[in-house]
Amino acid sequence: MARTASPSPRALAARQRAARRWYVYLIVCKSGAIYTGIALDVAARYAQHVAGNGARYTRANPPVRLLARFSCPNQSVAGALEAAIKKLPAAAKRKLAGKSGAAARKLVLG
Repeated sequence: MARTASPSPRALAARQRAARRWYVYLIVCKSGAIYTGIALDVAARYAQHVAGNGARYTRANPPVRLLARFSCPNQSVAGALEAAIKKLPAAAKRKLAGKSGAAARKLVLG
């Protein structure tokens, strides 16, 4: 009987990270601007922004509310979606609110 090598701890950790869902989220700031970011846990990340421990941008422009969040299969897709959304004007970002992750990816990434 042939033995198969078990995956290394590093490979197992990489698989676990890949298995988790990543999210792209949109926050309406006090200034009216829309902040876009990615996270594994949107609620925890939003709490960081509200507490002033998030991104430099949200420390200067405090969040008012979470506008939307889009589920992505992995970090790579979330990063691509985030980059594409950041290029959109605020009005187009607002139109994404209420869309599913798949619909947002289709609209923004094509």
